[in-house]
Amino acid sequence: MESIDLLGYCAALLIGLTLGLIGGGGSILAVPALAYLFLLDEKLATGYSLFVVGCSALVGGLKQAQKGNIDLRIAVVFGIPAIFSVSLIRSFLIPIIPDELFNLYDIVVTRRMLMFGLFGFVMIPAAIAMLKSPTPVLENSKSIETKYNYPLMMLLGTVIGILTGIVGAGGGFLIIPSLVILTKIDIKKAIGTSLAIVTLQSLIGFFLGDALTMTIDWAFLLTFTAVAIIGIFIGTFMNHLFDGQKIRKGFGYFILLMAVFIFYMEFFAK
Repeated sequence: MESIDLLGYCAALLIGLTLGLIGGGGSILAVPALAYLFLLDEKLATGYSLFVVGCSALVGGLKQAQKGNIDLRIAVVFGIPAIFSVSLIRSFLIPIIPDELFNLYDIVVTRRMLMFGLFGFVMIPAAIAMLKSPTPVLENSKSIETKYNYPLMMLLGTVIGILTGIVGAGGGFLIIPSLVILTKIDIKKAIGTSLAIVTLQSLIGFFLGDALTMTIDWAFLLTFTAVAIIGIFIGTFMNHLFDGQKIRKGFGYFILLMAVFIFYMEFFAK
């Protein structure tokens, strides 16, 4: 195994450790790890990331389901349009986007620049979400009757699904606040429901899109995912040893640095 591959699997372990320690956010590192350490192109990196994100969210979602922290009605209303839009993006849009999109003065704007540039932009609000203090749980949330705005929930699900399909990130940092604002559920149930949505949209989008349109290196993908899942269990076992809020903020700054790195690599280094 080459040293760069070893570094890549260390990144997979870091993804899982972060998920286990702070409950989310780590999967957003999957695309940079796959693209810059394993040198996958933008289609494979974002597609493989969907699988890693989906499997990681599944592990967390199963634990949340055991605690009763998943609202199935909200997951269905929000999740179905997200699944539909992710699947369409990965099945039909990504395969037909040309390698070179247009010329801007002397710069050739490519598909890679579009996808990774958008991904770097998405990392900024993800980092901000990490840097903010978690929203407190609403103690009286069970007594609040809320009339759900189903059309708006479906619209947001569609938009987040489109974004997920393009950049290969699960979008949990967008789904959680959307659920809290639209449905008034407490943060624990919003996190659990978000994991269910991310699991479904990522895995179904991958299997209906990438698995049918690209040649998948299953040995590599399953190994990378397995290392990330091992990291989740290690992080979960160790999370009582660390200050989760400090780790969360430190990881937020790290994501910001990664966003700057991506912008530099895609728009300036070349």
